[in-house]
Amino acid sequence: MRKNHGGLALALLGLMGCSDKSDIPENQPVQMQARMEAFGSCEALESYIEDAAVLDMRTSMERSKPSYWKGRGGGWWGGDPMPVDNAAPPGAPAEGGGSSGPNNHTGTNNQVAGVDEADFVKNDGTRIFVLSGQKLYAHRSWPAESLRAESSLQLEGWPRQMFLRGDRVIVFSEVYQPLPGTSGGGCSYLGPCYSSSSSIAFTKVTTVDVSNLAAPQVTGELFLPGGYHDARLAGSSARLVLRDAFHWPAGLRWWPDYSQELWEDQERLEKEIDKLMASNEQLIRSSSLSNWLPEGRYKRPDGSEATVGHDCRSFHKTNAPTRLGFVTVASLDLDAQVAQFPGRTTLVTEPGEVYATESALYLAARHWWWWPEVGQSDYTYVHKLDLTQPHRATYVASGTVEGTLLNQFSMDEHQGVLRVATTLSSLVAEPGNNWGRIETSNRLSTYREENGQLKLLGQSEELAKGERIYSARFLGNKGYVVTFRQVDPLFTFDLSDPAHPRKVGELKVPGFSSYIHPLGDNHLLTVGVHMAENGDWRSRAIKLSLFDVSDLANPREAFTQVVGTSSGFSESLYDHKAFNYFPAKGTLAIPFADWTQQYYNGDYWNGFVSELRVFHVDPATGFTPVGAISMKDVFQTVNYNQWSYSYVPYVRRSVMADDYVYAITDAGVRVSHVSNLSQPLATSRFAPITYP
Repeated sequence: MRKNHGGLALALLGLMGCSDKSDIPENQPVQMQARMEAFGSCEALESYIEDAAVLDMRTSMERSKPSYWKGRGGGWWGGDPMPVDNAAPPGAPAEGGGSSGPNNHTGTNNQVAGVDEADFVKNDGTRIFVLSGQKLYAHRSWPAESLRAESSLQLEGWPRQMFLRGDRVIVFSEVYQPLPGTSGGGCSYLGPCYSSSSSIAFTKVTTVDVSNLAAPQVTGELFLPGGYHDARLAGSSARLVLRDAFHWPAGLRWWPDYSQELWEDQERLEKEIDKLMASNEQLIRSSSLSNWLPEGRYKRPDGSEATVGHDCRSFHKTNAPTRLGFVTVASLDLDAQVAQFPGRTTLVTEPGEVYATESALYLAARHWWWWPEVGQSDYTYVHKLDLTQPHRATYVASGTVEGTLLNQFSMDEHQGVLRVATTLSSLVAEPGNNWGRIETSNRLSTYREENGQLKLLGQSEELAKGERIYSARFLGNKGYVVTFRQVDPLFTFDLSDPAHPRKVGELKVPGFSSYIHPLGDNHLLTVGVHMAENGDWRSRAIKLSLFDVSDLANPREAFTQVVGTSSGFSESLYDHKAFNYFPAKGTLAIPFADWTQQYYNGDYWNGFVSELRVFHVDPATGFTPVGAISMKDVFQTVNYNQWSYSYVPYVRRSVMADDYVYAITDAGVRVSHVSNLSQPLATSRFAPITYP
C-alpha cells in the first residue's frame, strides 16, 4: 500500500508558516469553525494517523533539546541528566411495601431523565448489585431485614461500571493485553490492573444472566480496543464511550543513551536527538494500520471466538488540534440475547466530558497547545453525535467553545439548543514573571446545530473575574452557575430566549457548591464546602445548602447544614452518583468520612469515621439530621495494605427503599430502618480484595 505521507503535518506546518517539517510549530491556531470529516479509505486513515504521530513525536522531542529552553523563562539543567523514560512521552417512619418489593426506591442519580448512567452499584428495589475489586456481588435486598449476598462472580481485569436491565447485568471492565515482545501492564496497589506503554487497553463487556441470583451465568464476553471512559443507556440502547491513546511502535525511543560526555556536549546531544527523531519517524511510517488499531473479539459461552474488526469509514478526523488519540462510541442492544457486534463510530481526538440525552451525545475535548504563550485563551471543541438509530451513533456537527468545561453538568440540551457553561482562561504578561499569569472569568453560551456546525446563538456577559466555575445546572429555561475564589457566587440565568441568555440574579455566600440538585421548581439542594471569607482552612467543612430560587432575580440561601470537621470528606463532593435524594420521603443521604483527633495521636480506628449521613429535607424547615449508618467496623478486619485507588475504606453509595436505608462500601452492604439508623438490621460483608 502506497502511503500519502505528510498531509496533516505539512498542513499544520503551513498554517504556522513553517518552511519544512524540521520547523516544529510551537502552537496550532484555534479552529473557530471546528468540524469532523469521515475517512474515505483505510489508506487515508493510516496516513492521517502516521502524520499526526510524527508531528506529536517531533514536537515532544524538540522540547527536550537544550536550545529549546533558552529565552523561555527556563534553562538547561546542566550537570545531572533529567529523568528520562524511554518507554513513553512526557423522615418519620411510614408503612413500607409488601413482600414483593418496596413502593418506592432510589436508583442512580442521573443527570437526564430517561438516560441511565453506568455505575458500580445498580438496584431495582429487590436486588442490589455491587462491583468490588474483581467481583460482582448479587444481593437479595427485600425484605430489607433479609439482606444477603446470594452469590459473587469473579470478573476479568478491572470492573469499572455496569448497567442493570431486566435480568441482565452488563459489566464494563478494563483488561490489558501486552504488545508483542513486551510484558504489558500489571496489577498492584494502584488498582487491580494498570496500563503501561507496552500494553493495549481493552474494554471487556460481560453480559451476565442474573435471573437466578444464586447462580449468575455469563452469556457473552466482548472485547473492544480502548479503555473504558463512560456509558449511557436509553431504552435498550447502551452507548459505550471508549478512549485509546496512540500505541507507539516497539523500538521507538525518546532520548539517546546517556553518557556524561554526551550530556556535556549540547551540540552533539541535539544532533543525536535529531537522529532519533528520523529513526522514530521511519518506525512510525513502516508500521501498518493494524499496529495502530488492534481488533476486538467476541467470546461465546462455548469458548469459541469471533473477530470484531474495524470499518475505516466509521472513523472521523478533525481539523481542530487535539492530542492524537481515539474516542469511540459503541452502540449495544441490551435486549439482544448477548452484546456481540456493536455499531462503532470513532473520532480521532482526545476524550473529554460526556453529556447525553435520549437522542444525542456530546463529547467535549480541549484545544491542545504545544506550549503556553502570552496572549492565548483556552478553547474547547464540542462534537455532537445523533443517537436516533439504536444500533449506531452518527456524527452530525462540531463547534468551538471559548473556555473549558468543568464536567458533564456544564452542558445541557433543551429544545434543540445546547447550553454550555465555561471558565475562560487567558495567559497575560506580568512584569517580573517570564511565564505570565492566568486570568479567568466565566460565561454561559448557547449553540444551535446548523449545516454540520454547532453555531454560536448567544452568550451572557463575562462573570466573576478571577474565579472559576465549581458547579452548574440547567433546568428548563433556567440556569445556575456557581463560581468560587473566597466566597460562592450563585448566578441565576433566564434562558427563555436562547439567543440572549441573561444573568438575572447573584448571591454571595462563604464557600462553594460542587453539585446542584433540583428540589421542585423553586429550590436547589446543593452539597459543597463551607469556607470562611478569610480563607482559613480550619473553618472548612462539608456544607449542605437549600437555595430558594422562586424569585430568580433574588436567590437566597434559605437553610444550611454543616457536616463534620475540617478533615471531613464525602465522595458526593465530586461524584453526583454518591448524592442520593429520595423525593418520596424527602430524604437525603451522603457518604461521609472523617478523622478525629485520636487519629493524630496514633489511634487510627478510634479516630476513623466511615458512615452514611441521612437528613430530612423540607423547603419550609430546612435540614433535620436523621442519623447515620456506620461502616467503620467492616474495615477494621481489612489490612491497610489492601486499600488502593479502587478499594477505599469509605461509604461510597446508598440505596433507599420505603423506610429502609442501605449503605454501600467496597467491603460490604448494610441496611437499617430510617427510625433507628445506628442499629443495623443486616450486613453483607465482602471477601477481602486480592490482586493477582
